Amino acid sequence: MRPLGVELAAMLADRGVDTIFGIPGVHNIELYRGIEEAGIRHVLARHEQGVGFMADGYARATGKPGVCFVISGPGLTNIMTPMGQAYSDSVPMLVISTVLDETVARKGQLHQMRDQEGAAATVCDWSATAQNAEAAYRLVDQALTEFAIHRPRPKQISLPIRVVGGPAKPFPRNKAATLIRANVDTTDIVPILANATRPLFIFGGALAKNPESAAIIGRILDTIPAASFTTYAGRGLVAPDRPLHFGAHLAKPQSADILAISDVVIAIGTELAQVDHWRDALGDTGVRIRVDIDPAVLASDTRASFRINADGGDFLASLERALTTQAIAKPLTSNWAAAEVSQTRKVWRVEIASHDPAIAQSCEALRDALPKDTMIFSDMTQFAYAAKELWDMPTPGHWHHPNGFGTLGYALPAAIGGALGHHGPTLAIAGDYGFQYTMQELGTAAELDLSLPILIWDNEALGEIRDNMVAAQIVPKAVHAVNPNWQHLAAAYGCAYAAPKTTADLCQATTDAFSAGRPTLIIATPEISSSS
Repeated sequence: MRPLGVELAAMLADRGVDTIFGIPGVHNIELYRGIEEAGIRHVLARHEQGVGFMADGYARATGKPGVCFVISGPGLTNIMTPMGQAYSDSVPMLVISTVLDETVARKGQLHQMRDQEGAAATVCDWSATAQNAEAAYRLVDQALTEFAIHRPRPKQISLPIRVVGGPAKPFPRNKAATLIRANVDTTDIVPILANATRPLFIFGGALAKNPESAAIIGRILDTIPAASFTTYAGRGLVAPDRPLHFGAHLAKPQSADILAISDVVIAIGTELAQVDHWRDALGDTGVRIRVDIDPAVLASDTRASFRINADGGDFLASLERALTTQAIAKPLTSNWAAAEVSQTRKVWRVEIASHDPAIAQSCEALRDALPKDTMIFSDMTQFAYAAKELWDMPTPGHWHHPNGFGTLGYALPAAIGGALGHHGPTLAIAGDYGFQYTMQELGTAAELDLSLPILIWDNEALGEIRDNMVAAQIVPKAVHAVNPNWQHLAAAYGCAYAAPKTTADLCQATTDAFSAGRPTLIIATPEISSSS
């Protein structure tokens, strides 16, 4: 028999895993024994926080689980922040850690924790310890199966050091299985839409994971004269030039007034969480129809007239079929006016641009200049906050942001993982302060020779916190930090560097970086000009 570490690597490869993100340590080296033989690529991060964010970005870019190897104790606690982010944003991440064999009788051991399994459980779907090889195999398959059929959220498996290095029976070979989903019945939904005077759809980020969603949504909206919003994560699901589309502006207070005059609101694949609309109540007063794969989301919505537990893509496909096959007594019309929708969007754009003119100009210039298949990973920064509303995405599922948990330091490592999975132009956007949470991962990006532009919005402050303090009449304290010499930092890691003074230069530097053969630090400031 071979050691469990060897069998586990072979099992992961057999299940379709081709990339693992991790950091080897004294307690988990046995996990690494079988990686080369299994043909799995390993990506070495500089910190376990980077490990988790890279796996997150890879998972979002590919739709496949992001798999991580970390050590016991601090390795696990370091990756808990990315696990929390993945839990909040429904990202499939499998974290495999080692754990001490015994912690009751022996104290003071290296990497000792009181309850490693319990600590991990606070930020993931489930955390379990496999006391033998058979349990490890079962837990891996359980995690991979649940990623496919349930709301995808991170799982954590701890392996005692003696188990991972001990002899194990061969792993069970993968048996091909067909995933069969239950049929979604939309028979009762079509008459409601047919009789509505102001129907409105809210399309969430879960739909962006299905490559067919945008096309189906387009055909549905060709049939039903409904207005629409997307969440931030749902951008690209509706063409930005569609006459009745309000964009990703649910967070605008006036959107509540629009929802209030809608007689039917259908929300599909969105949690409608605080970070989606930033108010206590959505604002709709008519019939609300919720479609979500997570029963807990549906259970929490006591206002909904219909709560449909289904995959959003399956619901869209069923609705399209029903609209085609069911007899509708009259041509569908609505009281929405395209001119009013267009004017509302213009007003919102002016509001955003007036608050941050340089950001608005930079966003719109980049939006028009970048390749349509560019995948973007952003951090918690004022640039991204404006961009999430101003930047209409041509392709769904191509902008990734740490929405719910709101972690700093996400963009760079997530973009590294995303670039490895996307195999196309990839851009990281971070603020000058948040970037420094994980800037050591420049080493990983350089090591991989990634042609990765890293746009840093340098306002020499925690800008959003500063502005909030001023608005609350608090003297702004602890919101300014000394930044490194960016050019020297880039040189230290062998990266390229650019400091554009105009939006035209910004666009050129970014597009050049896609073929640079190494990462490029691009430093933009509020003084950037729209002139050429």
